[in-house]
Amino acid sequence: MLAIGSPQIKLLEKLCNAVGVSGDEGEVRRIVLDEVKPYADEVRVDALGSVLVRKKGAGRKPLRVLLDCHMDEVGLMIVRDDGDGFYEFRAVGGIDRRHLVGKQVVVGKERAAGVIGAKPIHLTSASERGSAVPVEAMRIDLGEAKANVGDRAAFATKFRRVGPSILSKAIDNRIGVAILIELLKHAPPNVELCLAFSVQEEIGLRGARVAAYAFEPDFAIAVDSTPARDFPDYEGRENYLYNAKLGMGPAIYTAHSPVISDSRLVQFLVGAGDKHQIRYQLRQPGGGGTDAGSIQQTRAGVPVVSVSVPHRYTHSPVSISRVEDWKNTLNLLHVALQEATPNLLKR
Repeated sequence: MLAIGSPQIKLLEKLCNAVGVSGDEGEVRRIVLDEVKPYADEVRVDALGSVLVRKKGAGRKPLRVLLDCHMDEVGLMIVRDDGDGFYEFRAVGGIDRRHLVGKQVVVGKERAAGVIGAKPIHLTSASERGSAVPVEAMRIDLGEAKANVGDRAAFATKFRRVGPSILSKAIDNRIGVAILIELLKHAPPNVELCLAFSVQEEIGLRGARVAAYAFEPDFAIAVDSTPARDFPDYEGRENYLYNAKLGMGPAIYTAHSPVISDSRLVQFLVGAGDKHQIRYQLRQPGGGGTDAGSIQQTRAGVPVVSVSVPHRYTHSPVSISRVEDWKNTLNLLHVALQEATPNLLKR
C-alpha cells in the first residue's frame, strides 16, 4: 500500500498555499510541471492552461484511463478601483458571502495583503444586522498597495497539519492534484495512464472537457474533494443528509448534479475496496458536481465515475480533511488501476 509521509504532506502544503483562482492557475501549474516531468512519457500544456500527462502502458493496446483533477480554487476578482486603497470585487466560483467579511486575502501576482471590509456593527441598523452583507457592499482594503482590474484575490489562510487532520484553503482540489502526482510516480504498466490537471472547474467544468477530447479515453475517473455534511443535528435527530463523512474513506459517487456514474465503474471500485480492505463510502446523491459531468459528454461519450476525499467547510477560507481519507483514496485508485482490464467495460 502507498503511504502518506512527510514528502506527500510537504507537497500538499505547497499546493494549498499556492494561489490558483479560476482562470489564473499559473502558480499551481508550475508546481505540477516540476513534479510530473521526471515520471511522464509526455507532458504538455493545452490551449486553456491544463497540464496533460501521459504514461505509456505495456502491450500493444493497453486500456487508456483518464484521471482528472482540477487545479483551480474559488476566489475573488477585482472589478473596480474606488480609490484610497479600496477595491470592489466579485466572487469567482461558488462562495457563500457569509464567509467573506473580515477575512484576510492576498491580491495579484505580488500577493498584496488585504482585508475584506464592510460597515462595522456599531454603524448598522437592526435590519442590516439581520441579513448577510451583499458582496456589492464589501470592499477589499489594500491600504497603500495597488491592484488592477482583473487581478485575482485568494484567502490568505496557510496550510496546517493538526493531528489526524489538515486545515487549509484550497483543499478542493489540491488534494486531488497531490493524489494524481503520487499515482503517476507509481503508475502500473497494465494501463496507459492519462492525467489531466485541469483548469476552470469551479466556473463550469471547462478545462476537463477539452482535456478529455484530447485524450479520448476508454473510461475516466474524476478525482476531487467533496463536502462532508456530517455535522450533529442539534435537535437530537439522526443526521441522514450527510452526503459524505470524514473518516469513512473515499466517497464513490453513484450520481450527482451533472452525471449518473457508470454502474460498471462504481461496482469495480467497490469490489476493489472490499478485496483489499480499503475503507470507502458511497456518496449520497445530490448537490455539487465534478469534472465527470463534462468528460462524460466528450466525443462519442466516456464512461465516468467520481471519487473524492471528503472535507468540511467547502469553498470557505479554511476546510478540514483527514489524512487517513487521503491515504485511502490514493490506495483505492492505485489498486483499481492495477486491476483494470478491457473486460471491465464489457456489459
